[in-house]
Amino acid sequence: MATTTLSKPALQPKGHAETVTNRRAKAPLSRVLATVVVSVLAVAWLVPFAWATVTALKSETDAASTPISWIPASGFTLDAFAKVLQSGNIPTWTLNSLFTSAAITAITLVISASVAYAISRIEFRGKRMLMGVIVASIIIPPPVLIIPLFQQMQSLNLIDTYWALILPQVIHSPMVFVLKKFFDQIPRELEEAALMDGAGRLRIFTTIVLPLSRPILAAVAIFVFIGAWNNFLWPFIATNESSLLTLPVGLQTIKSAYGIQYAQNMASALLAALPLIVVFLFFQRQIIRGVATTGLAGT
Repeated sequence: MATTTLSKPALQPKGHAETVTNRRAKAPLSRVLATVVVSVLAVAWLVPFAWATVTALKSETDAASTPISWIPASGFTLDAFAKVLQSGNIPTWTLNSLFTSAAITAITLVISASVAYAISRIEFRGKRMLMGVIVASIIIPPPVLIIPLFQQMQSLNLIDTYWALILPQVIHSPMVFVLKKFFDQIPRELEEAALMDGAGRLRIFTTIVLPLSRPILAAVAIFVFIGAWNNFLWPFIATNESSLLTLPVGLQTIKSAYGIQYAQNMASALLAALPLIVVFLFFQRQIIRGVATTGLAGT
């Protein structure tokens, strides 16, 4: 008569079981701490934004009155927004910002992606030196270059033109560095197979590398667009014509003869930030993915 032997399950050491239990206990705790920290940071960002919104919806008397209060005595009003819209050429300034920011983003993507691919895949003399210059240029403060750039634009007779707004902003060393690091992770076997089939570097770049790099390209495009939109110093220096002003610069030209107008200042700030809020709402998944997977937060 056949007998069946049952094997006993392997016993785990007591120390191993305690380690697993401790890890499981620490995991929820770390999540709670992360949630608390993120919540505090969110509140720290939302409170000033909420205060700016409330101030913009107050009358100038309520905005300047003391003690400060979240709820105005005379109620909320849109007078500050109406005065800002009536005092300046908001539609033209908005179109200028959209056009220049889009052009800067497109040109920056072409230049940065091409340079990053060349450094990542092509061997040439001076490659390390070029990469060193790119990395070193990241630490150079942009205001240091204002005078040389202005003299160069002036020598080319480009002051008070769209080119003066666009060209000095299309070189982004951090984006070249980020794209280069991403291209390094793409398997070289794909390019080697394409080379064996007779494809050239340009075709490989446009048909293989760029399609595989859509997430990082989208993230870089969004960050460059936001930076170009928020840039105030260079557009303020490079243009004097009212028809060429960008929105951040144009809103700063709206001044009152009655001193500081808190409600109008906050309304102007909200109008300048509104397009960026819309961009974030539409592309928040690409922004989060780019920050999480490509290290843009650390550049």
